Amino acid sequence: MYYLPLIGILIIIVGFAMKLDTIAVVVIAGLATALVSGISVTDFLVMLGEGFVNNRLVTIFILTLPMIGLAETFGLKNQAVRLINNVKGMTTGSFLTLYLFLRELAGFLSIRIGGHPQFVRPLVQPMAEAAAISKNGEIDDDTKEEIKAQSASMENIGNFYAQNTFVASAGTLLIAGTLESLGYEVMAIDVARASIPVAIIAFILTAVYNYAFDQKMNRKYRKYRKGGK
Repeated sequence: MYYLPLIGILIIIVGFAMKLDTIAVVVIAGLATALVSGISVTDFLVMLGEGFVNNRLVTIFILTLPMIGLAETFGLKNQAVRLINNVKGMTTGSFLTLYLFLRELAGFLSIRIGGHPQFVRPLVQPMAEAAAISKNGEIDDDTKEEIKAQSASMENIGNFYAQNTFVASAGTLLIAGTLESLGYEVMAIDVARASIPVAIIAFILTAVYNYAFDQKMNRKYRKYRKGGK
């Protein structure tokens, strides 16, 4: 076996271990592999360009970042906070449970409503924090971090447990195809039907956890209001 072309792997390992620039390390590793394999620099650049063009859709998500920043700059976050403040009796836990319900419903209908950078960060998290402030007054940084984690977990749970409830989702078709290749006669609708009770159980357990999260915050800030620590 001719091992010299594997030098690119060594360059990547050393570059990452030394915490060098990621893109530079990958490009240098690819160039080194091409040169020792008899590929000219021109051919290497052609292959690099073709690879980028063929996979350009992967980088589309980068466009969402400046769009989110502009939305926040022009008041999207403030409007979300104002909206949640106008809803009387809304707590952080109940709001997150409502979002989880909508997230699972969207998964069931195969509607993409965004993710962590597009939806949770600019909308869900500020609204959850606003509900906590409306209920308990000013909150400390530790509570903000807990709310941030709780908001992100709603997206993860809703997406993970509800994505296969839609019969034509990629995950459902993959499971059905894999089982069929192993000799099991399973249709995509069977996988979706079996996923629905799992999504419901996940929703119930998470709703209970969100309620417990509210009670935890209530105890904490009740003690603060009484002057304790």
